[in-house]
Amino acid sequence: MQNDERDLLEVLKFELNFLEKGGYRRSPREPWRAQLIFEDSPTCMNYDRKVDPAPCRECLLMQFVPPQSSKERIPCRHIPLDEIGETLDTLYRSGDQIEIERETKKWLLATIRQLELERAGMKNGASADRPAPETSVFRTPSGPTD
Repeated sequence: MQNDERDLLEVLKFELNFLEKGGYRRSPREPWRAQLIFEDSPTCMNYDRKVDPAPCRECLLMQFVPPQSSKERIPCRHIPLDEIGETLDTLYRSGDQIEIERETKKWLLATIRQLELERAGMKNGASADRPAPETSVFRTPSGPTD
């Protein structure tokens, strides 16, 4: 159950701005370790919260985590970032910081665009009978299309 009451679109826009301004470059507080996308950002509801962290299941980003990954220790690492299901978890194993940031930025831009289109459709009278236009955002991995 999500208890994070922040506005999803605003959180994602903030995250994009944080990424673009170099927020994931080396931290002056911990220069010996790489910064982790979402986890080391003020976007994380547990950012700088050492005592009594909130459970990840309450985070806004959980809606992008596939159900089979929702019980992972760090679920936001398992958000599919592209059509083939690349995640931060897989990129941390095989990519470099530039690739990780590039793929995250693409996902953020696509997700923000979709949310803006959905909200614009709602304002223009879209309903369950006539949904808002949709773009492809990778909320859950899709199966084969054969």
